Amino acid sequence: MRSTFLALVFAVLASTGLFASAAPARADGPELVDLELILAIDVSGSIDEDEAALQRQGYLKALVHPQVIQAISGGEKRKIGITYIEWAGYHYQRVVADWAVISDKASAESFAAKIAAVPISTERWTSISGAVEFAMRRFEASPYRGTRRVIDISGDGRNNNGRDLSEVRREALERGIVINGLPIVNERPTRWGTPPERDLDLYYRDHVIGGPGAFYIVADGFNAFANAIRTKLVREISGVPGDGIERAAAPNADPAE
Repeated sequence: MRSTFLALVFAVLASTGLFASAAPARADGPELVDLELILAIDVSGSIDEDEAALQRQGYLKALVHPQVIQAISGGEKRKIGITYIEWAGYHYQRVVADWAVISDKASAESFAAKIAAVPISTERWTSISGAVEFAMRRFEASPYRGTRRVIDISGDGRNNNGRDLSEVRREALERGIVINGLPIVNERPTRWGTPPERDLDLYYRDHVIGGPGAFYIVADGFNAFANAIRTKLVREISGVPGDGIERAAAPNADPAE
């Protein structure tokens, strides 16, 4: 009789959902972070080996810089989700370091080490549209959920391959994704002897960046890249809105820089 009564009680609770609500919540949802950030780095043919190495080193130095770690620790969750990809033509994108959490110096150093362990390669063409399209798919694969999603595009040329950039950019903005830019402006001719891109900063302003608070920082040459990306990461992580162009010069002799 007692067992029949208990069975009836459990059946009623199950049918009303009260039994389920009393059970412990499952912990298999996405990890919450302050920001989901995709670093998308241009490795197209216009970037020679020396420039590619300077660009890579710029990111490695910036990611572990105390100012960047401080910006991360200032967020509500005190951590960000991040991934590092390289791109060239429309059909070339590769994940160098997959999604990971950075919450302190140790996790930043671990993420930087993953990047450093992968050899640098270059490919033909420059498809910013391909990079943005690929980044949107990477967000779908993210194991994290942040209050903001940002694509950080750096490069030294205009979109010259793949889909129309304005269409892909619009798709990203409709999904609530912010696109920030880091155009690399320099006077060096390309490896084929052609002149460098002119007014690339204005091109990034008008055709690449977008979304609430979007901004771009100009790296005046590859030697200025570490300073530029550090400044940019601090602003992105802190959520400081953009207010026009900012330029980053090459570092001085101070080793702390």
